[in-house]
Amino acid sequence: MSSKVYDILILGGGPTGLFAAFYAGMRNASCKIVDSMPALGGRLTAVYPEKFIYDVAGFPKILAKDLVDNLIEQIKPYQTEICLNETSQSLVRNAEGIWELTTHKDVHLAKTIIIAAGVGSYSPKKHQAIGSEKFEDKGISYAVIEKSIYKNRNVVIAGGGDSALDWANEFVNIAKSVTLVHRSDKFRAHDDSVSKLQKTNARVILNSEVTEFLGNEKLEKIHIKGIENDLDEIIQVDDALIMFGFNSSLGKIKEWGLELVGNGICVNEKMETNLPGIFAAGDIAKYAAKLDLIVTGFSEAAIAVAFAKIFINPKEKAQPMHSTTLMEIKEKKEKRLNKI
Repeated sequence: MSSKVYDILILGGGPTGLFAAFYAGMRNASCKIVDSMPALGGRLTAVYPEKFIYDVAGFPKILAKDLVDNLIEQIKPYQTEICLNETSQSLVRNAEGIWELTTHKDVHLAKTIIIAAGVGSYSPKKHQAIGSEKFEDKGISYAVIEKSIYKNRNVVIAGGGDSALDWANEFVNIAKSVTLVHRSDKFRAHDDSVSKLQKTNARVILNSEVTEFLGNEKLEKIHIKGIENDLDEIIQVDDALIMFGFNSSLGKIKEWGLELVGNGICVNEKMETNLPGIFAAGDIAKYAAKLDLIVTGFSEAAIAVAFAKIFINPKEKAQPMHSTTLMEIKEKKEKRLNKI
């Protein structure tokens, strides 16, 4: 068991968790991040590090991996303890009112917890067509880890959501050809992404699906059949990206006594859950009119930290001084300590 009791333990190292750690540092709260993934960044790192993000304030566009790098850089001054590759198992409050988070590796102690676990554990929805298992990682992928490998290649993308449209729009600039296959004639993506794709030379095949993946040692062709039409075509491909979304689960979090709604945790305007000292922020936090956006998670992270501080010490103020003032005070304090 780790003997140190932290002010705030953040469960989840995605963008919301990282910003919560930064804001905790600014508010002079000791902080630890615990995450089941091998690297910080959540889905931004694991699923689409090479994808541009366009809806973060102040950035006309920024690569997901660059946003993660910036967030990690932002927490460096605060020596946040980071524990990766730890799967959470149980969460209990001991007789002293301290929360004990047990993982498969350790027991972590904290006065408050901020759950910023995104959508929980997740795995891609797999394609069920013939040959999909055979050619997985041999031409079939469920995420783009390195964009450059698709340069001058024939790429097929299956799906009709934001990821499918975003990558189709991205690859028309680097791939030899781009074909998008969608089983409906209606997209789930942003209208802007649909309009943008319609202006490119990408081939869009609607009301159709891939029925078979073909090849020898690696993927070479796909068989496409119409659902509401007579299309029956085999085309040459180098790579197939399957963008059907993800299956997600809260896992052990469901057993912790939290009030849940769907695949999320109910919170109030202070990001408080029904358990004392437990807060939630980011995609996992649910309330009326919630928008699941990165920027929403940033705001919720700050609110959760502010009221975690008040939970620890009711004399604390929710509204802090301006960040400029806080940083000036921190720098003066560090200079005094360096002189000692």
